[in-house]
Amino acid sequence: MTTTFRLNSVTLDTLDGPVRYAFPADLTLLAGPTGVGKTSLLEAVKYGFGCDGMLAPVFTESVHDVSIDVTIGDARYLLVRSIDSGKRRNVRVTDLKTQERLPDHSTDLNQSPHLSALLMQALGFADDMRAAARATSSTKPGSRITFADIFTYLYVPQSEMNREIARSQDPYLAPKRKAVFELLFGLTDEALQALRSEATILNGKVDGAKRATATIRDFLATTNTTSKGEALNAVGDAANEQIAAEAAVRALRDEINPVADRETQVMRDLLNDAEDRLAEAKAAVTSLIRQSKELTAERRRVEGDLARLNRMRDAGDRIANIEFVTCPRCLQSLTGRPVPDDACRVCLQHDPVNADSAEDLYEQRQLTDQLREMDDQLRAITEQLSAVNDAVAERETLVKTLTLDIERRTSARVTPRLQAFTDAYTSLANARARQRELEQVLRQWDRVDDITTAEERLTADRDRVRAEIARHEETLEQRRRGIIDDLNIEFNRALSTIGVPAIKTAHIHPTNYLPILNGEPYTKISRGGGIITAVQIAYWTSILYVVVSRGDTYYPSFLLVDSPRMALNSNPGIALALYRRLHDLATALPGKLQLIVADNELPVEVERDFAELDFDYEHPTVPTVSHPGPNAVQTLGQNTAE
Repeated sequence: MTTTFRLNSVTLDTLDGPVRYAFPADLTLLAGPTGVGKTSLLEAVKYGFGCDGMLAPVFTESVHDVSIDVTIGDARYLLVRSIDSGKRRNVRVTDLKTQERLPDHSTDLNQSPHLSALLMQALGFADDMRAAARATSSTKPGSRITFADIFTYLYVPQSEMNREIARSQDPYLAPKRKAVFELLFGLTDEALQALRSEATILNGKVDGAKRATATIRDFLATTNTTSKGEALNAVGDAANEQIAAEAAVRALRDEINPVADRETQVMRDLLNDAEDRLAEAKAAVTSLIRQSKELTAERRRVEGDLARLNRMRDAGDRIANIEFVTCPRCLQSLTGRPVPDDACRVCLQHDPVNADSAEDLYEQRQLTDQLREMDDQLRAITEQLSAVNDAVAERETLVKTLTLDIERRTSARVTPRLQAFTDAYTSLANARARQRELEQVLRQWDRVDDITTAEERLTADRDRVRAEIARHEETLEQRRRGIIDDLNIEFNRALSTIGVPAIKTAHIHPTNYLPILNGEPYTKISRGGGIITAVQIAYWTSILYVVVSRGDTYYPSFLLVDSPRMALNSNPGIALALYRRLHDLATALPGKLQLIVADNELPVEVERDFAELDFDYEHPTVPTVSHPGPNAVQTLGQNTAE
């Protein structure tokens, strides 16, 4: 079941033609000094798979496309990704088995179809799995597992070689790193990951329900009700208070003769009519004031135009009186030659300037007429406004007079009972307000009941999901122990074969799947002398040996390693053992895996029965572009930092 994964070739489409590198062997070494482009080639492979590869300037300036010919499981694809920033989001895909050109696949997970889904499906995985945290208090569904996460288990970049394993130093990535490990080894599956995500989502919903219930109960604590039944009793009391207050109001009204005399009714009709006409007059005043303001503003604009026109005419008249006596070009005298009438003294052509032209006065007359019309309109508006203001004053006086007369007529009938009316209406308003308040309280008690029921249901669902997760994990526990035991045996054998110094005990942690050396996490071991590098090689080769030997995992039988010897210059013995380990792994399992290693130089004692691609400054990885030489070398990490 171990997934076949072979990089068949990489093609760089450069400005001067294609450059192709084939990888038919189980073990291929890319050898050459620093700066010839080995890391750039490996990063281009990563880039071709739709990940964020660090591309050197020679690629961004001289390479059009990166093409990856890859076999994954039963599929074989040609992936072509442009270096151009405007085109890099889409990857051209060809099925090399059927020779069918598939739709372009996006590197953006929010676009469909996307490349990660294609590659995940080729590996036998769903493309929408999420890596939820294992903590029972977690409330997030987890981030999406993509092919880029799988690739961290297939590619050991130079930047991590003597530092960390699969970005394990980033705590944020820990849930995803562990989920990918379990996925590749068959220690989890789509169903289990979905259950874990569902459990974290239910955690969040349960916590939300508890917070909502607590908030509502805090509010209810201020309402003097301790239960829903008590709130219902209080609503009944308030309803009885309302009935009593309404009866008191009716009794008071019955004591007052509701029939008004004819004269009072006529006065009320007159008052209503006067109030309507007063409102109309005030609206007319507002309209006239607005018209006056708008007309005044327009008049100021016309005055400004007229003033500007006068200034222009005055300036023209002043300039027109200038007479040249000397040519402004050659400075010869102009006074000694004949000048025809109506001709310019300088150029002797017809002089179009006529200060007395009637056309010049047309615009001035138009603006003056407009000012006159506006003044007439303003006077008319002022007169109307005065008349309307007088009407407003008259109508206000009439309204005031009628109001006083009506009040005098009714005060003798209503005033003696005014306090009783006030008390009755106050009791009625209080009863109604208390009922509205209690109805809100009842709704909150109903919400408490609903949320409590929902919380109980969500808690039961979460417990059910957790129990199902536990059953899944219990089923897989025997497999987990077997895989960890196999990894521990092979890891210890690898460390012993490589000869890593100062390591007394070593095993793979059963839950985070990272090396434990001398009882401590591997990162606690000294980084000097390439110890972490040696541990890395032992770790990754042990994984490959176990997955290929077992044959029952989803782990791709592929490893891309960049510059393992960089940190081993002070320890050539470990370097030799390390390469022998890689060589022995490839030869022990022929045709079952693929190793591609880039390094500065190889130990001379290593057997050369593997494929080797040699590069130098005369023959860099992009040979169509001349290399500037060793003095101009900047590592890819330096370029990226800049």
